[in-house]
Amino acid sequence: MNSILKIVSFSGLLLTIVPSFLVFNGTISFQLHTTLMLVGMILWFASSPFWMKEKKL
Repeated sequence: MNSILKIVSFSGLLLTIVPSFLVFNGTISFQLHTTLMLVGMILWFASSPFWMKEKKL
């Protein structure tokens, strides 16, 4: 379960980084850029707290 959460988190992180370069390159439209970044943000903030939380002693 932990590894699945990490994969989802990092794919969300990629969805917030990669579209910026694609818009700069002219590959995708700005509207698609904002949609992909919104999806990436939701994925990151929804999945990362579950595997990044501190372990109690």
